[in-house]
Amino acid sequence: MTLIALVDCGSGNLRSAAKALERASADAGAAARVLVTDDPAAVASADRIVLPGQGAFADCRRGVAAKPGLEAALVRAVIDKQRPFFGICVGMQLMVRLGLEHGRHEGLGWLDGSCIALPPAEGALKVPHMGWNELALTQAGHPVLRGLQSGDHVYFVHSYHVTGVPQDQVLATTSYGIPVVAMIGRDNLVGTQFHVEKSQHTGLTMLANFCAWRP
Repeated sequence: MTLIALVDCGSGNLRSAAKALERASADAGAAARVLVTDDPAAVASADRIVLPGQGAFADCRRGVAAKPGLEAALVRAVIDKQRPFFGICVGMQLMVRLGLEHGRHEGLGWLDGSCIALPPAEGALKVPHMGWNELALTQAGHPVLRGLQSGDHVYFVHSYHVTGVPQDQVLATTSYGIPVVAMIGRDNLVGTQFHVEKSQHTGLTMLANFCAWRP
């Protein structure tokens, strides 16, 4: 049975994410167990790793660092062993090199890029960006996007966004006054700025694809 480690870094919608992963793995026909954990040994031995996060970049980053051995276990599983990895919301932001929310903070550095504030919105657009928005798929052939298309809606809650990611690693964007990176990835890594666990059919489709993905 496949083990999916849902990493508890002290900030994330863990219950909803776990339920969504359990349903998605069943939809994908994968015999999987979802384990909510901050145990480095469990993360290092997992077949797939999901890192959810919400709130501030610095808080989530500190949450990873606060558990002795957790970051090293993530690197061992995701970078060394190339296990499939999915970062959700701030979990995606942590994938890049630098976060500029409430100071300057190093990310995990798995992709180039920085996490910066959304610019002040105009008119009816407010910051934080909260609600449903359309995706524009820029790498529609990616396996985690199978069965989806531009125009599908997903649910966002964020005040910061990722920039500077190489264009070939941007899988989808959305528009919120400016173009906003909505999904990134390379090799065995994917991440979404939006909450897949709150994005109904589109989010469950992505998670089911992730559960079946063999990068």
